[in-house]
Amino acid sequence: MENTEIEIKYLIKEIPFDLSIFKYHEIEQAYLCDSPTIRIRKSDNDYYMTYKTKGKDDNLARTEYNLPITKESYLHLLDKADGCVLTKRRYLIPDGKYTIELDVFSGKYKGLILAEVEFDTVKEAKAYKAKDWFYKDVTKSGEYSNSKLALHEELFKDIIEKIQ
Repeated sequence: MENTEIEIKYLIKEIPFDLSIFKYHEIEQAYLCDSPTIRIRKSDNDYYMTYKTKGKDDNLARTEYNLPITKESYLHLLDKADGCVLTKRRYLIPDGKYTIELDVFSGKYKGLILAEVEFDTVKEAKAYKAKDWFYKDVTKSGEYSNSKLALHEELFKDIIEKIQ
């Protein structure tokens, strides 16, 4: 299935509420390529391969294709993935007509927290008022993209110290 993903990504330093009341997904993902981005993901008991184009409009909009794959295909491709496997819990936090996807990382990036908000249009994204607990908009820089975290971990040796 093809769609355009329009989202803003924020670095989070502190969560000002209890996350236990929100639904979540356990996610594991790895990357086969960074340009174009080709990712495999396990989300709970579902498996996907995703292809994403380079970002447009200051990295807000990207064309994305998601294809379901089998567990066996996922495990086969996981052996071929580059870099590290990212693990995180994604909380789904209602925000009016939007949903904040709050990623609390474990494993290599334990302590890193990122929030993403998806929109129907670039205009909506640009009009969105960030929550006061969102520390920094990191959309344009791309420095906290999941593919960079997985494929270029040498660039992020001190990432946790930078946010604490």
